[in-house]
Amino acid sequence: MRYVLSVTAAALLASLGAAPAVAQTPSCTHTVGMVVSLTGAAGRYGQAASKSVELAFNDLNKAAGSAGIAGCKLAFDVRDAQSQGSVAVDQARQLVDLKKTPAIIGGIISSVSIPMVTSVTAPAGVVQISPASSSPTLTKLALEGKTGGWFFRTITSDALQGTAAAKYALDQGFKSLTVIHVNNDFGVNMVAEFRRAYEALGGKIVDVTPYNPEQSSYNAEVTKALKTDPAALYFVGYPGDGTTIIRTWVQQGGPQKFLFNDGMNSPDFIKGVGAQYLTNAYGTSSGTTTTESTAYFTKAYPAMSGGFDAQAPAAVQGFDAAAILGLAIAHAGKFEAAAIRDSIRKVTASGGEVVHAGPEGFARALELIKQKKPLRYVGVIGPVQFDKNGDIAGPFRTWKIANGEVVTVGQMTTDDVQAIQAKMK
Repeated sequence: MRYVLSVTAAALLASLGAAPAVAQTPSCTHTVGMVVSLTGAAGRYGQAASKSVELAFNDLNKAAGSAGIAGCKLAFDVRDAQSQGSVAVDQARQLVDLKKTPAIIGGIISSVSIPMVTSVTAPAGVVQISPASSSPTLTKLALEGKTGGWFFRTITSDALQGTAAAKYALDQGFKSLTVIHVNNDFGVNMVAEFRRAYEALGGKIVDVTPYNPEQSSYNAEVTKALKTDPAALYFVGYPGDGTTIIRTWVQQGGPQKFLFNDGMNSPDFIKGVGAQYLTNAYGTSSGTTTTESTAYFTKAYPAMSGGFDAQAPAAVQGFDAAAILGLAIAHAGKFEAAAIRDSIRKVTASGGEVVHAGPEGFARALELIKQKKPLRYVGVIGPVQFDKNGDIAGPFRTWKIANGEVVTVGQMTTDDVQAIQAKMK
């Protein structure tokens, strides 16, 4: 399945909300690829990220005016990975081989991003920046030289989030629980990191049940998980499957005490299950450090997103992925992969003048680039820098569901999490 998006007209975004017109842009276009899940288990992630990329590129084009970004307006060609690695690889290959795109935003889930980078982008020497793929496997691939330095992500690794989730679970009195998780690279690794920390801190996991996404029924998996008479459930998966699984859990009489991963931070999920069943539901998400960019995005995104709020999974990370990529293209001065890759770290490096999201912030960034002065984009997720593996370090948000809404409880810094890990060794 293929959708072609620009910042001025898009078949997909017609259903999500009409894209605003962009004035004073040049006639030529730099078209970035985007391979995300618009349908399937992670469809809502990809839809939210697509809208945030649209916002970022609109803002960049507005800031650039007739001068353009590296001489042209920015647009993106989005392809539906359908939440499947094989589909993602095919779509990415079309973008690279036929469209000759030097950069791709995506994928959403790790089981999509991993085959994309190993089979397409790294071998071809194309930049790939993911807003939501959090598996530690991507770090491992980088250390083994299999990403070739072409992969970046604007979300923290589950190697840290699993520890944050374990500490938060115990803080809520969840001293034992059962686990149901999606049976892919993300789910397996997230649970492994969680288990290592949770058991080291004194928690007990009574059972672990994997599930395959997009099944018509999850009765068997829930029945198995309930056989051990658990006190609580840690669910790791996606909102679509999660709605069905948690409904089944409640229907079978499972305890209404839950720990969730970041994907369940979704109004659709809460509405689908029923808020009355989620009064003892907690979760962790990759967090943000509040900046001027955060304030801008919180106001601007809901107004154009077609129904997504500013905390929709992958929305903030999608915006920053697009903003960083767009600024890197401007800094490179040309639409070429190697130059863009090298500029990604330069527009986020410490020491430069801090610039923020939005047309005014981007205009200042472009002026600094024109003057050949250093800048540091401090985005919606905060001040990030990419390490040699393309990873970032950042805080984790702890939250609960109250009165049918996700409410932030607190935040754990990277230092907090690493201090816990150090005690475990």
